[in-house]
Amino acid sequence: MTPVNHAVEIRDLHKHFGKLEVLKGIDFAVDPGQVVCVIGPSGSGKSTLLRCVNLLEQPTSGRVVLEGVELTDRDVDIDAARRRVGMVFQQFNLFPHMTALQNVMVAQRRVLKRGRAEAEKIARENLEKVGIADKCDAYPLQLSGGQQQRVAIARALAMNPALMLFDEPTSALDPELVGDVLTVMRKLAEEGMTMLVVTHEMAFARDVADRVVFMDGGVIVEDGPAAQVIGEPQHERTKSFLRRVLDPTHTDV
Repeated sequence: MTPVNHAVEIRDLHKHFGKLEVLKGIDFAVDPGQVVCVIGPSGSGKSTLLRCVNLLEQPTSGRVVLEGVELTDRDVDIDAARRRVGMVFQQFNLFPHMTALQNVMVAQRRVLKRGRAEAEKIARENLEKVGIADKCDAYPLQLSGGQQQRVAIARALAMNPALMLFDEPTSALDPELVGDVLTVMRKLAEEGMTMLVVTHEMAFARDVADRVVFMDGGVIVEDGPAAQVIGEPQHERTKSFLRRVLDPTHTDV
């Protein structure tokens, strides 16, 4: 058997929505323990890329390989393979009628078929890990946006994923709540969690990511170490984007 070198490998990935081609041949891989941040303007295909990685969107063509298993193979057990991928969305997608503890337990019980005691133990451990062990009995409406997002992260972690996908996890938060979520993500990176993160938080990408991928128009324009792509970008489109993001008063396009 060929050894697995990459946590996830994406090869010649295309995605069409009708006549609109959103992804135009994406090629890159994430190694175990790596943090890769994907940056770029709105509409560049970043979120679609993440959704194709765990097949929430079916790619039009191309391959997605997770831990040596090709998810895009028509014969693969998608449900089994997808259990190895955790995803955190812009919106928290918590069940409003369930407490934080119950939200973290439900997929464990229904998908992994864990017993109640085991699921509760793992849920409490992960709520503690994200810093809200004291909110186990709170309902989503009793929590701040940042606390809800941390419940969502705990829910994903409780499934013991090999890969965590984050789709702009701080974009729906008030500015003062962003730091708590980024702190949790930094801790996960330090612990060696493999992460693919779509983000507009440039400081996080610069400080935490092993690599930064800049996308525009459905293609990868630049891919390299975080310090290089953000600090010394090579492509003029990357330079233009970063000037606008880092200095909103800048007017070039």
